[in-house]
Amino acid sequence: MTRIRAVFTAVVVGLVLALLSTAPAAAHTGKLKLEVAGDGAEGVTIQATYSDGHRLDKPVRLVLTGTGPDGQRIGPVQLEPAPEGQGFYSSGPLLSPGKWRVTVTAPAPNPGKATADIQAKVAQTAPAPAPVAVTADTNRASGSEAGGGWWPIAAAGLVLTAAAMGVAMLFGRRRTGTQND
Repeated sequence: MTRIRAVFTAVVVGLVLALLSTAPAAAHTGKLKLEVAGDGAEGVTIQATYSDGHRLDKPVRLVLTGTGPDGQRIGPVQLEPAPEGQGFYSSGPLLSPGKWRVTVTAPAPNPGKATADIQAKVAQTAPAPAPVAVTADTNRASGSEAGGGWWPIAAAGLVLTAAAMGVAMLFGRRRTGTQND
């Protein structure tokens, strides 16, 4: 009888622990906190978290609208999750250069809204590497030119190794021969 009680108690405790471990995920039904910023070029980045500070555990639908220089308008544009991380969204190159006022909204069941002023700039490209001049002296020093380089050193090393082995064999035979007499 006590064994049945112990098993029953273990099962009940296991169920309670399982239910408690899912409670934080169920608590994420409130508003979203949206942080909107420029990406340094012509796009917008958004970091979305739950209002309690936890990361998103599922993708949400975010919609971007904006007003730019000379009254230009953009949107509504639906944003897709970016591969950079959980809750991270990026618009890609969307804005023309100038100052933009951008608003990002999230609909129910996790509503959220954020507005930010962004300075869009033309995307910069990395400068091309400076060409490197190759001269004959550089080739000789590296040993890539025929007739120069590493092979004389390797040949000298082989000759010295062979000479050392010959001397060792010569002296080794003399000692062996004199001991047998």
